[in-house]
Amino acid sequence: MSSHSESRRTFLKSAALASVGAAIVPLPAFPSWGSLRADDRIRIGLVGCGGRGTGAALQALNADTGVVLVAMGDAFRDRLESSLANLLKEPIKDRVDVPSERQFVGIDSIDQVLPLVDVVLLCSTPGFRPEQLAKAVAAGKHIFCEKPVCVDAPGYRSVLASAREAKAKGLSLASGFCWRSASPERAIYGEILGGTLGEVVSVHATYLTGPLGTKTRQPGWSDLDFQMRNWQHFNWLSGDHLVEQAVHSVDKINWAMGGRHPTRCTAIGSRYCREDMPERGDIYDNFTCTWEYEHGPRCVLMTRQQANCFNLNDDWVNGTKGYAWVNGWGPTHWIKDYAGKTIWSYPKDGAVPDMYQVEHNTLFKAIRDGRPINEGEFMADSCMMAIMGRMAAYSGQRLTWEDAINSNEVLRPTSMDGSIPILKAPKPGQTGVKA
Repeated sequence: MSSHSESRRTFLKSAALASVGAAIVPLPAFPSWGSLRADDRIRIGLVGCGGRGTGAALQALNADTGVVLVAMGDAFRDRLESSLANLLKEPIKDRVDVPSERQFVGIDSIDQVLPLVDVVLLCSTPGFRPEQLAKAVAAGKHIFCEKPVCVDAPGYRSVLASAREAKAKGLSLASGFCWRSASPERAIYGEILGGTLGEVVSVHATYLTGPLGTKTRQPGWSDLDFQMRNWQHFNWLSGDHLVEQAVHSVDKINWAMGGRHPTRCTAIGSRYCREDMPERGDIYDNFTCTWEYEHGPRCVLMTRQQANCFNLNDDWVNGTKGYAWVNGWGPTHWIKDYAGKTIWSYPKDGAVPDMYQVEHNTLFKAIRDGRPINEGEFMADSCMMAIMGRMAAYSGQRLTWEDAINSNEVLRPTSMDGSIPILKAPKPGQTGVKA
């Protein structure tokens, strides 16, 4: 390992250990200094008004009593109106100030939102995220960026560039990788990176769940409308479910490995159970990926979206001194030595703070304190690892990290004004890797 890699790994270990207790430290209801504006308001805008976007807006409003939602944008009017109506039912409704003139509809609605806000919440369809992030950084805004942050390698490179620009400008950039803000996960990954397991030699992760819902095409919908209403099922919009959903598990692998890049990836996947209907798009319903690392470690993820099957979402991390079980659904987290003795476990007493709320508490405290946070590197790398796995599965080839990150394949259609065909799911061994 190079001295640069070793120093980076040491830094990541230290950062993880320092953050272990951050999720359980109570934050002041309203900081008395470091305000952005003379009246202590932080104006936020929401771009992407689906369920996760609405939740993010609510958590942002609950993070700081000076936060005011002043603008909203979405590709669809009905989704914006539903989100706004739901927010106006909450106790924080007096800080939801979005009159009709600050409601913007269209895939470029971010252009109208950005000039009006201090902080933007990027929660729209992932296929547009790199472009939106670049615009937000160029406009000098603090950012909450939902996962996944990109769906192809050009998007990855764009996100990395935006993250570096945000850091240079002193902007805070927080990711939607919510497990990074969960107290049990912070504690156990702090132990893992602190050496309790010794050197990590393998990780086995699962994300086994059912299929997501669909929306039947309605009269008057364009191809773009139809595909965006079913965005989780289209590769160019979601990156496939490995990138869109199971990327949480990929991120925990990246976390356990201290942020090191894998050297190679081999993967299998198929479209076996999904119905042959337009709403189901062109994505797979199962993947198994193996990422290889320098000096031998291997990390495996099994993920599927198939109905009436056993569901599981956990992580086993094996080291030279013992093994760890990470079960966020419990939450059950422990570390044992190879004699079976429990050497660490997450305490069961007390309530676990809501991880979605914690990530916003952390962001807005950083903004108030004038101490920017920037999670751009790990959020981009975790998404790129998932993209690498998808590329390996689609092509049936063993890919290097350099193969993956240097790809120039852009998933977005060249034009979205007219017909956007529904592509066939790739066939391994026939599709090939697009440079």
